[in-house]
Amino acid sequence: MEHELLLLGLLRKQDMHGYQLAGFIEHYMSTCTDLKKPTAYFLLDKMTSAGWVGFDETREGKRPLRRVYHLTPEGEAAFQRLLRANLAAYQPATFSGDTGLAFLDALSGVEARALLAQRRQEIEKLQEELKKVPPHGGSLSWMIEHQQRHLSAEADWVDELIVRLAAAEKQALASGTQPKPT
Repeated sequence: MEHELLLLGLLRKQDMHGYQLAGFIEHYMSTCTDLKKPTAYFLLDKMTSAGWVGFDETREGKRPLRRVYHLTPEGEAAFQRLLRANLAAYQPATFSGDTGLAFLDALSGVEARALLAQRRQEIEKLQEELKKVPPHGGSLSWMIEHQQRHLSAEADWVDELIVRLAAAEKQALASGTQPKPT
């Protein structure tokens, strides 16, 4: 229900057509959510059927008709319910990239560190993207800040792991044994 909460919350702030919603999410929130345009349109249709969202069709010039979505009273009630449930629940973070960590010892230390260095560069790219997000007032900034802090902690952890792998390899070479994961 996280995606529904996001769409309802954005529509609560202002009426928007689907392209605006998807564009805002893609441009300003892509590092914080995995909601894609087709899913957003699917959910808008679903929420319209549920009575949470209504729409008016408008046309600008010779452009095709556009649906401008707005929150209904039922949508406001759903938003409030979803918001409370989301804030009260802890969802443990899972990281699909962690599966590879379970098998890191199948690679040489040199290759493992090189791949982790690539991961670190990807984290840096995401951190740079977040820096480009214009400052937001209110609680939207907390979502961005949470993502920034997560990325910072992830970068620190990857740096530490690279150092630990290098130390294990150095120790193994000095003792003439195979490096063990640390």
